[in-house]
Parts: sequence; structure tokens; C-alpha cells
Amino acid sequence: MISKKQLYAILEDTNLNPWKAEIFENVYAIFSDPKHGDLKKWKSILENLPRIIPSAIDLNSAAIQIGTENDIDPDKKSSLISLLKKLHPWRKGPFNLFGILIDTEWRSDLKWDRLKDHVAPMKDRVVLDVGCGSGYHAFRMIGEQAKLVIGLEPFLLSVIQFRAINHFVNSPAIQILPIGIEKFQYASQAFDTIFSMGVLYHRRSPFDHLSELRSHLRSGGELVLETLVIDGQKNEVLVPEDRYAKMRNVWFIPSCLTLESWLKRSRYKNIRLIDVTKTTVDEQRSTEWMHYESLPEFLDPKDGNKTVEGLPAPKRAIFLADAP
Repeated sequence: MISKKQLYAILEDTNLNPWKAEIFENVYAIFSDPKHGDLKKWKSILENLPRIIPSAIDLNSAAIQIGTENDIDPDKKSSLISLLKKLHPWRKGPFNLFGILIDTEWRSDLKWDRLKDHVAPMKDRVVLDVGCGSGYHAFRMIGEQAKLVIGLEPFLLSVIQFRAINHFVNSPAIQILPIGIEKFQYASQAFDTIFSMGVLYHRRSPFDHLSELRSHLRSGGELVLETLVIDGQKNEVLVPEDRYAKMRNVWFIPSCLTLESWLKRSRYKNIRLIDVTKTTVDEQRSTEWMHYESLPEFLDPKDGNKTVEGLPAPKRAIFLADAP
């Protein structure tokens, strides 16, 4: 893993430099949490990953490519598959490690394809990725020559999965902190771009979340916001009474016009809607790397336009907006 000296060197010529000690503390906080019952097992998995230098790395491919089959012998490959599968469920990807395709629940490459030609070029930008999961999109950002990506991910298994992938990529330019944005209080106006994808509808107060994001953007910096939406007019919002697509923690699903007004109220400028796409079973489904229920089980079996609760089926919008 990256040392304190390496991390400090990366942060030195960025606006995050004043908070380097706090960031370092958070990067390693996951390994000092004695309360998590699986931590010992996960640490053992990371410690037993083979030491292999990939002959090639392609962070711009749909399935992030790390090495080739020729880099690993059959016995090591079998052992690596076993170790990686102990980190089930793999939600965001896909990744291809030495010919091992980690076919994750989400085809995150499809979301990336929908936004990559619209966002400001990543080259030399300092990026915050809120709710980054196992870091798939963070790796794609580095592939587009971002200078530094800080990911926030409170779900510890996802952080461990990132560590497993980055064990082979060995990129010091991605650092994932095992915290949510509400605990990330020390980096005001430090980022050129902030991604918040699949987070807004999990927040009890969407305005608080939008304000938190804006507070971390430099003036003129870009927000990339992806979230669930419904069809409808301005001021129309779906508030599920109980679950939405079997999820308990979905609080607000606005129409696109409503979300645009929320962004205006939160003082964003140059607001533009770049994509609206219905989520399909080609993009979200169970696989051998995530064998729990997924989108096919969340939809009404007789009407794919509705969830099992009878609500509108998932549709996602991507907005871009600039900080004032």
C-alpha cells in the first residue's frame, strides 16, 4: 500500500495539501476498526494476493484490463480466483485481471460511456468521487489523465475490493476513504470535478447533499450528478412510502425539471441535462460474482415498466452543473 511519504508527495501541489494528515488517517482507518467482524478475513485476503507485475494495464477499456493470461501460471490463477470470490458480492465493474473477468452486477462502463464525452476533460484535474464503490469509475478517470481522485465509500467491502484491484494497478493517484461525505469536512473548494452517482436518492435531504457537494468545488468546478428520476413536470417528486425496487433507503425521486430547479436553488450555474436512460437487465443483473437478487427480481414480472411495488421502474438522469 501507499506510504505516508508517497501520499504527502501526491497531495503537496494540490489544494488538499493542508489536510494531508487527515486524509492519510482516513485512508488507513479501515484497518484499525476492531468492530468489523469481517476485517480480519479481508486483511488476510489482501495479504495473500500474489505479487505479479502486469505486462500491460488499460484503464480505458470497458472491462478494466490488468495484465494478460500469460502473466500468471494456472495454479496462481486458480488461487487468485478463489481469493477474489471471497470478496463477494462485486457490485461495480467490470475488471479483467490476468484473463479473469470479474463480471460485476453493474455494467458501470455503460454509465461511463453515457457521460465521458460531455464532462470537462479529466486531464490534470483533482476529482472527488462520492459513493465510489470499488473504484471502477475512479480508474477510468485516471485513464483519462486525472491528476488525483479521492473516493468516498463508507461500505468497507467495496474499499477492500478497491485495494485488491489496486494491488495490481498500483496507482497512488487514487485514494479511497472509508467515510461518507458528511464526515469529509476538511477539503472546502479543493476539487475541479465532483462525481455523485447513485447517491442523491439515498439522502434524506437532497438539498443538504447538493450544498455539501458545492462546498467542495472550486469556483467554476464541475458537478457530475447521476440519480434516479421519474417522468413528470416541475415540482413532481416520488416519495416511496416504504421500499423502492426492494431498497429501503430511497427517499426522493424527482422529475428532471424538478431536479434542475433543485440545482438552481442550490446555487449551481450552467445546468445541463446530458442523458436520461431506463435501467435495463443488460446493465444490472446477477452474475457469478454477484449472485444475490438484482434488477430482474426488483421489477414487476408482468410489467417491466414498474417495480415490484408498482412504482415507475428505475430511470436515471445525468446532469452537469458548475459551481458559482
